[in-house]
Amino acid sequence: MVWTWRFEKADGAETTPAVEPEEFTTQGDAESWIGEVWKELLDGGAEQVTLFEDDTLIYKKSLSAAAEA
Repeated sequence: MVWTWRFEKADGAETTPAVEPEEFTTQGDAESWIGEVWKELLDGGAEQVTLFEDDTLIYKKSLSAAAEA
C-alpha cells in the first residue's frame, strides 16, 4: 500500500505543492508529514489536500480551515 497526497486549489483543480511530497508506507506517516508542512503548502497556493491509499480516496482536508482554527 502507498499513501499519497493530492494538492488542490479551492475549486478542486490540482496544483503543484510548495513542498515536494514523498510516497508514504502508512497513513500515520502521511498525516504526520502534512501536519509538519501544511502552512508552507497553504502559503504556496494549495488550499486543500486529498489523501489516497493507492487509488482509493480516503478523505479531503481544508488547509484554509486549519489556518483559521
